[in-house]
Amino acid sequence: MKFVVKLGGAGLEDPTLLDGCTRAIAELVRDGNQVAVVHGGGVQLTKTLKALGKQSEFINGLRVTDAETRDVALMVFAGKVNKSLVAAFGALGQPAVGLSGGDGLLFRARKKRTAPDLGFVGEIASSDPRWIEAIWQLNGIPVLSSMALGFDGQYYNINADEMAAACAAACRADALVFLTDVPGVKGATGEVLRWLSIDQIAEMANTAVITGGMLPKLAACREALLNGVKRVRILPAEAASSLPDLCSSRIAHGTEVMVA
Repeated sequence: MKFVVKLGGAGLEDPTLLDGCTRAIAELVRDGNQVAVVHGGGVQLTKTLKALGKQSEFINGLRVTDAETRDVALMVFAGKVNKSLVAAFGALGQPAVGLSGGDGLLFRARKKRTAPDLGFVGEIASSDPRWIEAIWQLNGIPVLSSMALGFDGQYYNINADEMAAACAAACRADALVFLTDVPGVKGATGEVLRWLSIDQIAEMANTAVITGGMLPKLAACREALLNGVKRVRILPAEAASSLPDLCSSRIAHGTEVMVA
């Protein structure tokens, strides 16, 4: 089976969680599955920007990205975070190859048109999964940072959830899993929803039941399902050990997002 796993937040920051996530992903590969990892690194970027004396600003869960912020994002995402993940897999004896969306023109971006303007924030315009498939053929894990190259020759900051959805659709993945900081999508009374249909997402956004970073995440879930991905699940990083059982048994963690 083909899996795309999006890893971010505490799953990248906490050494214990990172170890659990990478071990679960490596186990998927040992079981004969093909896995691509798409990662964020927003916490690390915010820390680096702060150290440089630059304040971070977010609108609807997306980072406002001027040219300086974009350059720092490229350094953090495609550099430190990406290569640290490759090293974590390497420590387990699992080959991994770190890429940005610009490498091999794997993902092409266009500027995201918003009001107010977000700067160098992009969205995926096209993809070429040949490079992912080539790494899979050699039993490796592609590790993809969420930067992509525009047709104008500029790098754009891509929301990692959106990039994971685009990657899953391009690869015709059987499952897309978001390993997150939260136990799942919460309803109006604070309970974790085990199942959520894409028809419910707009209503929950309109009534502010879902806000902030969960908005682009659920939009990405919707796009993946509408573009042929068979299963989409939001799973807490601390439950990553259940990842190898996702498609073979019923698990009690996180939220399954469905078409209907």
